[in-house]
Amino acid sequence: MIELFDTIEFAPFLLSFKLAGLTTIILFIISVPLAWYLSQTKSKVKPFLESLTALPIVLPPSVLGFYILVVLSHNSPVGQFFEDVFGIKLVFNFTGLVVASCFYSLPFMVQPLQGGFESLNKNMLEASYIAGKSKFETILKVALPNIKPALMTAIIVTFAHTVGEFGVVLMVGGSIPDETKVASVAIYEMVEIMDYTSAHIYSAIMVVMSFLVLLSVYIFNGKQSRKLGV
Repeated sequence: MIELFDTIEFAPFLLSFKLAGLTTIILFIISVPLAWYLSQTKSKVKPFLESLTALPIVLPPSVLGFYILVVLSHNSPVGQFFEDVFGIKLVFNFTGLVVASCFYSLPFMVQPLQGGFESLNKNMLEASYIAGKSKFETILKVALPNIKPALMTAIIVTFAHTVGEFGVVLMVGGSIPDETKVASVAIYEMVEIMDYTSAHIYSAIMVVMSFLVLLSVYIFNGKQSRKLGV
């Protein structure tokens, strides 16, 4: 067993965790104001924004990956702009993976946060405003501390989903060692060359990690519910 693990290359896992960590941080910064707006607004555009946000959940990864690839390629205005102005290519490199990850993991961050914000006691928010706190202070010091289960769910599930994504990653990043070859892509390549032993080990690690992530979410949310007497 030790000899088997000695043959395993852990660089794809480290790259997956790096990608998931950066994606989670970026999406948290983006999603908090977006989720807050969606939870508070009564605008007619709300269903449109919610549908747009949730689109990565129902779209096949190959479809989503294809359109992200088209938008980020050097032939598109977006890709050309970043290449000309910043000297950054957004496809087949790690930067492109981060951008793509933010698209396909967006609903996994926004939806739990939105649900948490919608569950808040409106009187508590009104009291914060009456006390002279700004909207930013209310979100940071009142809203977020009172939606810990939703907050933890959003962060952990976003991280785990990003680690496990395959289709979009392969479309946008390909398989470049130490650059875009994440764990899910490595497993695919092992199966292609019929290295089932290594594929089993990589897959088992992913299964255990996914189980532990979900277990931690349920345990944390259960503790929070007991504290609140729910």
